[in-house]
Parts: sequence; structure tokens; C-alpha cells
Amino acid sequence: MVSQTLFYSTNGQAPLANLREALLRGQAPDRGLYMPVEIPRLPREEIAAMANLPYHEIALTVLRHYTTGVVDETKLSALCKDAYQFDVPLEHVGQHTWVMRLDRGPTASFKDFAARLMARMLGLFVVQENRPLTILTATSGDTGSAVASAFAGVPGIRVVVLFPEHEVSRLQRKQMTTLGGNIRTVAVAGKFDDCQAMVKRAFADPSLGHLSLTSANSINIGRLLPQIVYYYYAASRVAEPGASLVFSVPSGNFGNMMGAVLGWRMGLPIKRLVVAVNANDEFPRMLKTGTYEKIEPSRHCLSNAMNVGHPSNLARLVALYGGRMDETGVLGSKPDFDAMRKDIFSTSVSDEQTRETIKFTWTQHRLLLEPHGAVAWRGFEEYLSIEPPDRSPVVVLETAHPAKFPEEIQRCLGFSPDPPPCLRAVENLPEQFDRLPSDQNVFREYLLDTFGPHV
Repeated sequence: MVSQTLFYSTNGQAPLANLREALLRGQAPDRGLYMPVEIPRLPREEIAAMANLPYHEIALTVLRHYTTGVVDETKLSALCKDAYQFDVPLEHVGQHTWVMRLDRGPTASFKDFAARLMARMLGLFVVQENRPLTILTATSGDTGSAVASAFAGVPGIRVVVLFPEHEVSRLQRKQMTTLGGNIRTVAVAGKFDDCQAMVKRAFADPSLGHLSLTSANSINIGRLLPQIVYYYYAASRVAEPGASLVFSVPSGNFGNMMGAVLGWRMGLPIKRLVVAVNANDEFPRMLKTGTYEKIEPSRHCLSNAMNVGHPSNLARLVALYGGRMDETGVLGSKPDFDAMRKDIFSTSVSDEQTRETIKFTWTQHRLLLEPHGAVAWRGFEEYLSIEPPDRSPVVVLETAHPAKFPEEIQRCLGFSPDPPPCLRAVENLPEQFDRLPSDQNVFREYLLDTFGPHV
């Protein structure tokens, strides 16, 4: 019998699940997040061979270690090739520094990498299960548009996206509110954390069990696994085999960061991980003090996709370092903070510093960054102030296209970036979305009215 990768819940009170079960459930029954019981290790020769592979084949190489026994390798290969039909540029800036532009997908966001493959896998599972699936997802910016685009028109899957009404950009909103069909969008009178909490509580609500709910947020392990791939891709393009790299990752709900950490545990040689956050600085404070305090409500910043006062994926990071954090942020047992500090450097970047960085990188390098990429660049600079530069390749992640933030680029640089075709296409399309208060009972009734009560 083929051995499958099994997944445990970070809350420790749910049965083990295989990949299909974990993806279809999204959140574990005990409200924890799924993590692999054993993280597979990639052989060195397999990593070295990636230098000669296109992106979709690197995705197959990495992900087949998790899909064995659940998705046939030939089928997985076809899914990866279909999902990844866009460029992943690595822009050389300085002697040992690159910016990886993850903004060339169909919604101009790094979220496309996970959402497109996840949609294809869940579409496959829904056909096999022969029952409809309802996806609930909360977004602080780019997740909603990427998920909506990826799942639009997928048979047997209906999607509800919740977003904070006043904290997404106009183009981010239009990318998800102009699709229609099986995609419904809801503007919530609150913060991202309110949207995320409403989604999590819905999963645990027995009155909604007949809707077959799952998530496309990074609380779903199906979102994290594809995000491992682009770290391997970057290493294969900028580093000699076996050389250690530094990655600087703009971080909000910490799914992107967890992709790097899982890749590291799988054998990718990483020297240090720079986790750059905006004014929502709960993580760097936790690293410094060993005490975790949520930020309620989350702080509104230019880098809006990172406006998260309690990152869900911290529970996964804490688990990897031997601790336990529940879904409310309570540390039941502390992780190995010394080991975490050795591996991770984290810093908070203000809006003023974000704007300064956008101006600096353009003036000095003709490097055009939007607010999230600017936070990552500033985090990398602050890392260099405490860690003298060496010959280790550094990759800074740019996670959204600058044209998604034309007003801010205009304010900083005096011009608006040319939008890619995917953004131009939504400019004049009519929008359709619902509005709800941040109230769990109202949301429950909305779901029941929309999709029907249990009979």
C-alpha cells in the first residue's frame, strides 16, 4: 500500500487526516490547523536538478511528496502545468540581491500561485466526492481576487469571499466583485480579523454542516503547500547547488512565511528568514519578549493585505518549534524561542518608512515596488544593519503588482504604473456585492438564505 502524508491538528484534539480530507475540511474539527506529521525531505540531487526545470516541473517535484496516494502523479503533473502558465521574474538588484516578482499571474498577486493549484485539486476532489463544496474565504487584499479568479466557473464549487469594506483598494475589490456566477462577495463592516473570525466560527457551526464548508484562506493546508514551490524556484535560479539563501518575506497572516519554513524543513538551504510586517507588530514583539499579544483591532496600513492583528499561521510556526497556540492566540506551551530567533529576523515597518522605501528603490535602482514589496525591502535593509552582508544570495519577495496601488505610487513617485491586462479588464465592469455587519448570527442566516437550510 502506498504511504500517504498524514496531517495533524495544531490543537491536538482531532484525528489525523490525509491530504484530501485536510483540503476538503480546511480547518480541523477542533479548530486547529493541519500540519504534516512528517515533513518530507527532498534528496540533494533532486534539489540540484531543479536548475534545469521549468516552474511547473519544480512544482511537481516538490508537491508529489505530499500528494502520493491521493493524486496520481500524472494527474498532478497536468494540474501543475495548467496552473502555472505565467512568468516568475527574478530581477537582479545589486551584486547578490534579487527581487522575485510574484505578480504576473491572472490577478497580479502572489496568491495566484496557491489559489490556482488549490482550485484544480479541489475541483478534482469534488468530482470524486460527487457533492458540492462551499468555500468561505476572508481577504485583507489579494486573497479574495485570487481565490475568486481561480474558482470561477469550477463545477460543484461555490465561493463566498468576505472583505473589510474600507480596507481593500478599488482594484482589489473590483477583481472579486465583477465575476458573478458561482462567486459571491460580502463587504463586512469591520476589520480583516473580523472577517477571518466569522469564517472560522462558521466552520464550527453545526447548523451549517450540510453546506460542506471549507476554506481557501491560508488556514487551509492546500494554500500553503504550493507556496513552498517558489522558494525552490528562486534558489534554483540565483544560487549554486547547496548554497544558503536569505529570503525577505512581507507577512500578514503568515501563510507566505510558512511556505518558506516548510521548504526549509524539506531541505532548502536557507541561512535566515526575514519576516517583515507593517505596524501590526505582534510577531516581532513576541520574538523579542516571548509573550504573545494580539492587536485588536488590527492597524490599518498602506500594505493592506498585511493588516492582521492575529495571524492564523502563527499556530503552525509555534507547532514546528515545539509549542502550542490555539485559534484565539493563547500559548498553551511555549515554542523554542531561542531556535526561532536564530532562524528568523522580524521587524515592523511604518507607513512612513514604506513610502521612503518606494522612493529610495526607484531613485537608486529604478526598482518599482508597491507597499508590500517595500515592507520586505525595508525589512531586508534592517536585517543588514545587524547582520553584515556576505556572499549569500538574498531574495526579496514582491507580492503584488504596483498598478494595484496607483494612488500611492503617484503620491510617492509622481506617476501611475501601467496596469497589466488583467487589471485593465476589470476597470469598467459592473460590481455586485452584499454588505453585512460583523455579526456571526447575521452571517449564519446569510449563508442559510443563500444556499438553503438543511432539510
